[in-house]
Amino acid sequence: MKDRSLLMIPGPIEFEPEVMTALGMPTTSHVAPDFIEAFGRALETMREVWLAPNGQPFVIAGSGTLAMELAGANLIEPGDRALVLSTGVFGDRFEDLLTRHGAEVTVLRAPLGCIVPHEDIEDALAKGSYKLLTVTHVDTSTAVRMPIEAIGMLCRRYNVLSVVDGVCSVAGEEIRQEEWGLDVVLTASQKAIGVPPGLALLVASQRAMDAFSARKTPVRSYYADWAKWLPIMTAYVARKPSYFGTPAVNLIAALDVGLQQLAAEGMPARFSRHERLAAAFRAGVDVLGLTHVAEDGDYRANMLTACRYPKGIDAASLLPEIKRAGVIVAGGLHPDIKSEYFRVGHMGAVRPGDILAALGALESGLADCGYVFEPGVSLAAAVRQL
Repeated sequence: MKDRSLLMIPGPIEFEPEVMTALGMPTTSHVAPDFIEAFGRALETMREVWLAPNGQPFVIAGSGTLAMELAGANLIEPGDRALVLSTGVFGDRFEDLLTRHGAEVTVLRAPLGCIVPHEDIEDALAKGSYKLLTVTHVDTSTAVRMPIEAIGMLCRRYNVLSVVDGVCSVAGEEIRQEEWGLDVVLTASQKAIGVPPGLALLVASQRAMDAFSARKTPVRSYYADWAKWLPIMTAYVARKPSYFGTPAVNLIAALDVGLQQLAAEGMPARFSRHERLAAAFRAGVDVLGLTHVAEDGDYRANMLTACRYPKGIDAASLLPEIKRAGVIVAGGLHPDIKSEYFRVGHMGAVRPGDILAALGALESGLADCGYVFEPGVSLAAAVRQL
């Protein structure tokens, strides 16, 4: 398509044609046999993608923020203590969210561009009596990736429920929910899942479901109450119709197609592909002399890269030039450094050619802004890495 830019932001992403075809099919009834089959299959395949064969999947119309709400609303009761690990804007959101549901919240906030140290987390868990811990696996505002396997182990040791915000990590970063002992892993459809925006997705462990069943007070949110949605999910897995609220029929049809594609690729292969493409993109920006918001290379996300602008160049000058070269990237999001950096998403349907196109557009934009470098150097570095 002429004049169509390549979308390389941290979501929504580029979607596979088969997903868009499913989305555009005539809308059917939510109790039609073909829809019942698609919804049930999608729920079953979520267990494969999350690597949680015994988990309870939920698919509800809404954004990733609703997925966060589903976790907080159903697992927190007034007076419960919660520990929030924050590496950016989206970690901070949990403080407000859980407080609204009556939790007494403690926040461990990492220095900008860093992770929350393991010893600080363990010290807080040892001293406190927490019911719940939340962690943003990849914070889209900083591109910092937290080590959730180790955090899952800590939560089990201290008998604390773990909630992983995987909005910018599920289906791209390695997550083995059941093996790692993670109680809730949530995401949204428009990121590495590869489906247009509009679905909140999560998988809950049996431990999380038991904690929900043991509640002594009603869930404060009517729409987010698992008691309303669990019979719906159970019915569709059993290939039976059920109703609480009208599901997003076309989006769920697209989700079914997208999840089948993920399962066909296989999760280990998918994790490896994202790691390889991220390494190639980072090799390109590194050789250009750009620096990262995420300071430690071991904790940089594979789903996006957050780069600081070179001295003398800002968003108003660089981003339009990148777009003019055919690629759309995102500006900064973290309020403390919003004007100092930009973000490039590389998740889901992204392929090596997209990485090279993004680097080529970045080089073109930098050159138009007067930045001095050897033309083609980032593409050569990425090709070597690939």
